[in-house]
Amino acid sequence: MTEIADRKSSHLSLCATEDVEHHGATLLDEVRLLHEALPDLSLDEVNLETPLFGKTLRAPLVISGMTGGTDEAGRLNRALAAAAQKLGVAMGVGSQRAMLLHPDQADSYRVREVAPDILLFANLGAVQARDSGPAAVAELVRAIGADALCVHLNAAQELVQDEGDRDFRGCLASLAALAKRLPVPVIVKETGCGFAPATLARLRDAGLEWVDVSGAGGTSWTAVESLRGSARQKALGAELREWGIPTAAAVVYAARAGLRVIASGGIRGAVDAAAALALGADAVSLALPFFRAFTEGEQAGVLTAGERLIEGLRVVALLTGARDVRALRGVPRVLGPNLARWIEDGK
Repeated sequence: MTEIADRKSSHLSLCATEDVEHHGATLLDEVRLLHEALPDLSLDEVNLETPLFGKTLRAPLVISGMTGGTDEAGRLNRALAAAAQKLGVAMGVGSQRAMLLHPDQADSYRVREVAPDILLFANLGAVQARDSGPAAVAELVRAIGADALCVHLNAAQELVQDEGDRDFRGCLASLAALAKRLPVPVIVKETGCGFAPATLARLRDAGLEWVDVSGAGGTSWTAVESLRGSARQKALGAELREWGIPTAAAVVYAARAGLRVIASGGIRGAVDAAAALALGADAVSLALPFFRAFTEGEQAGVLTAGERLIEGLRVVALLTGARDVRALRGVPRVLGPNLARWIEDGK
């Protein structure tokens, strides 16, 4: 447990203070939404309410899973969840691997006491889900009262870690089994490297319906790992810092594959969020901005960041003439050349 706790604490410390973001682009800036100079709308008419997994969100927004398994992580999760409750948005916990190995760490993931009504996502790595089996995974979901499960894929990060996983065989079959047997929806989540079209087709054909694309352009977990560990870990992590498929391209690939999409990976404001929704996302998810808002102002900081994001998204919607999220997904847009090439070559 000490090894996991130390790694989690190190990750949080580095994300709070160091340059851990991908130096490449999400390509969301190449999605230019056409301005509507004569919007026949009042701002009060713009309605961002979004149905998701049986609950209605005030806006299509998820505070992404970040951590768990330590006292510090538990305090963070409860603050994020309490803020999500007040904001009317969804929230996920970080990887429950620590809880799987050490059930006494469950309290660091339990947030229902402060957030009884939120849409809550459980979280476990694909390798741990494969090795544990559906029954054990279902118990992790039940134990924290989650409404859905994110199964995260992080091969790049694991391969950089000296202590990371090396065998990823059988994970697709495990995902298919979870989708069939779990009583809650399964979301397949990348962790900063995005999804290629062929991978998305394999997930779809295996019976998965939801992905969180977590594309390149946001937090680079290979960069995080390059800041800790051995000389090998530092060198390989630095070399793979820019690895991955840009978020905007991954959103298009996933929507084109017929999957339901949560967009994450470098979404840093309302314009990014609107661009992702216009490309086909059902919701958007952010981690680092909310974590840094917490480090600066705890729960109040998270609330302020969330309110500003929701207000900004409402303003962008009005400026495109969209009165709701469904309309925002259909607004005219112009794509830049780099994104257009990714989309065309991805066919």
